[in-house]
Amino acid sequence: MDVEEIIRKRGTLKGLSPRTIKTYTFAVKKFLRIYRKNPYQVSKNDIESYLLKLLERGSSGNTTNVYLNAFKFLFEECLGRKLTINISFSKTPKRLPEFLTKEELIHFFTCIKNKKHLLMITLLYSAGLRVSELVNLKVRDLQLNDNYGWVRSGKGRKDRLFIIARNLNEDLEIWINKNNLKPECYIFSGYNKRKMSTQTIRKIVKEATKIAGLSKNVHPHTLRHSFATHLIQNGYAVTEVQPLLGHNRIETTLIYTHLAAPKLLNTKSPYDSLEEVN
Repeated sequence: MDVEEIIRKRGTLKGLSPRTIKTYTFAVKKFLRIYRKNPYQVSKNDIESYLLKLLERGSSGNTTNVYLNAFKFLFEECLGRKLTINISFSKTPKRLPEFLTKEELIHFFTCIKNKKHLLMITLLYSAGLRVSELVNLKVRDLQLNDNYGWVRSGKGRKDRLFIIARNLNEDLEIWINKNNLKPECYIFSGYNKRKMSTQTIRKIVKEATKIAGLSKNVHPHTLRHSFATHLIQNGYAVTEVQPLLGHNRIETTLIYTHLAAPKLLNTKSPYDSLEEVN
């Protein structure tokens, strides 16, 4: 039985990311290699025993749950075998995400002197984008007249709406026109007009953090955490912030975009409120 192909096909149909498919395949193949059984011969005791050994060897709850989810996907989703019901392990408690205060963020931005870099980083924060989403943005994804844009095939292969700060709208339009960017062009490209590396964004953030003298461990995702935190601080409800971050079944919400869009588009980006701090 070609377990790898079974997981790949089913995973693709279920909309799993290539990374998740690769992780599940690795976990399942490792398990089957140790037990030397056909998947249809594996018992619930085999699975429980393997997961227990992982914990005894010091594996974290998070790691153990990755294996459990991989087994659930193979045996339940792919093979229709109910072997993992009622098996659960506690995940390791997560630390609260770190974010920059509004004052820290203002100072952070002043430390980025390159105009292109500053536009990229302010867009990253002001829209709450993931770094991978930023480098994949194309001109056709922006609706500057209406102050919103689209993340195409984001995490979980989902599309989602994001807001564009009014204070950045003109800068983006000038950038696009100045560089004669066509609809199919990346908004921010690297060498030879190719897609910019996410590593480049990380280096920009790291350098700005160093210049700003911030003691916090700032990385691109810190700006996303800051976006969400500042929206809450500005009085927006969690239910208003959630879809802007693309959390939890946003694909279902997108069916009702014509109803949800007016409320989302009236949400003011926290970037627009930074000028009120001074």
